[in-house]
Amino acid sequence: MSAAGPAVEPPLGLLAELTHRCPLRCPYCSNPLALTRPGEEMDTATWARVFREAAALGVLQVHLSGGEPTARRDLPELVRAAAEAGLYTNLVTAGVLLDAAKVEALAAAGLDHVQLSVQDAEPASADRIGGMAGGHERKLAAARLVRAAGLALTLNAVVHRQNLDRLPALIALALELGAGRLEVAHVQYYGWALANRAALLPTRAQLDAATATVEAARAAHKGRLVIDYVIPDYHAKRPKACMGGWGRRVLAVTPAGKALPCHAAESLPGLDFPDVREVPLAEIWHRSEAFNRFRGTAWMPEPCRSCDRREMDFGGCRCQAFALTGDAAATDPACALSPRHALLDLAVQEAAAADGAFTYREMARTAPLAR
Repeated sequence: MSAAGPAVEPPLGLLAELTHRCPLRCPYCSNPLALTRPGEEMDTATWARVFREAAALGVLQVHLSGGEPTARRDLPELVRAAAEAGLYTNLVTAGVLLDAAKVEALAAAGLDHVQLSVQDAEPASADRIGGMAGGHERKLAAARLVRAAGLALTLNAVVHRQNLDRLPALIALALELGAGRLEVAHVQYYGWALANRAALLPTRAQLDAATATVEAARAAHKGRLVIDYVIPDYHAKRPKACMGGWGRRVLAVTPAGKALPCHAAESLPGLDFPDVREVPLAEIWHRSEAFNRFRGTAWMPEPCRSCDRREMDFGGCRCQAFALTGDAAATDPACALSPRHALLDLAVQEAAAADGAFTYREMARTAPLAR
């Protein structure tokens, strides 16, 4: 493991988590359990400086996320600052707060792309999952405004046991809305999603059917719709390279200014994540102990250390390893070689017996939209 700058390639993407405020209550919310309050969010000028530092570091694209980033009144200014820094700008949004004036302002500020989340293709189910009455119709209206403004659109469908059977309808919805890309992303089980794992985890039969659906749709709509497919680890035999490997391709910055190797890294104990208001982004990326902690392969235990896939999956997900085993340095249980792999089988059995009820996150109460 090296902390020297030249040995570490620059990141390609910056996940800018602008706020934790959100009107939805998704049971798989990826925000941390402890939310940043509006008064603790970084201001416009600080974010603009971060964007300039990111571009100088080698970042090519910025994903403006949250919570719900459109809850920030200064979002057009932030988009303009990122665009002026030379970054490709992608807005990651639920869309429920967008209207024609906001979309027009964002497009004029230099926004390149919108990634719009949907909870289901069936309105009642979508509203139940997101915890917001009328939310699905607002999303559809937002998608049409985005396309009318000439912006590129990706539909992000977070799938799980309670909506996976409607994957064909979700693909049809992406085509109907004029999306150029569809992300079919199975829920990843840490943070709030871990509390709802039994209600969300799909069966193996559902997963196999979904995989076949995606393969058929890719062939049928080649050249019209790109479909990205992120499968769940709980039915896997080998783990994925989470975020392309710890501290290798992406860095995240929280609303309060903490720089992270991945958006869920604050769940790991014993790591001191630097503050971008105090430390330059290049210094953080190349030399911070937190970013170097799980870089490369030297930190790995067996069986990872001697595995011929160690530089392909980089040990899997550190946050998942901690959530399941209590040890962030453990072999990800998604790997069949992990001594804790049976934990995934137990989770699948637990889900099969669950009633499907959600524990909702009341984000709006802890992080109000008003600022």
